[in-house]
Amino acid sequence: MKAKKAFTTLIAVILLAALIIAGNCLYVVHPKEYIAVRQFGKIVSIKDKEGLYIKTPFVQTIQKVSAATILYDVPASDVITRDKKSMISDNYILWHVTDPTLYIQTLSAVEARAEERIEAAVYNSLKKIISGMSQEEIIAARGDRLNTMITDDANADVSIYGIELLQCQIKALDLPDDNKEAVYSRMISERENIAAGYKAEGNAEAKRIRNDTDKQVTIMLANAEKQAATLIGEGEAEYMRILQEAYNTPEKAEFYNFIRSLDALKASMSGEDKTVMLDKNSELAQLLYGIDNNTD
Repeated sequence: MKAKKAFTTLIAVILLAALIIAGNCLYVVHPKEYIAVRQFGKIVSIKDKEGLYIKTPFVQTIQKVSAATILYDVPASDVITRDKKSMISDNYILWHVTDPTLYIQTLSAVEARAEERIEAAVYNSLKKIISGMSQEEIIAARGDRLNTMITDDANADVSIYGIELLQCQIKALDLPDDNKEAVYSRMISERENIAAGYKAEGNAEAKRIRNDTDKQVTIMLANAEKQAATLIGEGEAEYMRILQEAYNTPEKAEFYNFIRSLDALKASMSGEDKTVMLDKNSELAQLLYGIDNNTD
């Protein structure tokens, strides 16, 4: 009975030892995770692909490092522009670990230490870039352009820690409350002056165009009137030539005078009274009644 009990205890001890050894031999790498395998404190391998792995029990240990993208909200800070204007910058950072070995060696894989270095690097880059630009240049560059400039500059400082800044995003870049109204008023006044200048230039150009157009119209009208007078004169000359050719005999001339007399008679018979009084010596009476002035 005692032998059986001892055997059972031995089996339990062996199973427990096996479980302990297995627990120290096996480890799992999860998604978005690095596992650093250390032997006597020294990093001997880095596992970044998810799965089940084996290590030497009691000799090797593991250290987990996040491979996920981390959001860090940087406290707002004051910056001074090139033209000595104070501005308030409020940013957030997206970062991740790219070299877990370097990250562990320099920062012991402590996220708080990493964010301290990131905050200092971003502030120095922001201060350097903003101090090299005027307030108007900053406003013009605000957005992707300014964010990219700060990200690239800050990455040069944090790369020694095995981390990378994916994006330095400026949430707000504004004036301090105590001088915001004065600056806005000055900017509005400047824009109004610029607008007035553009308007004056536009009015001057419009006046020049109107004067030039009026001049061209006057020249065109004068040329048209001159051409019209020439054509009228040529037409009248041609009319007289045709008349002269058409009535170049006494008979034709007499017929022409008769037609003209009828036209004159027709023109004189206007209104309700159609009675025409003719002197017997008038050419029209002579033509109508055949009166001869040479007879008594």
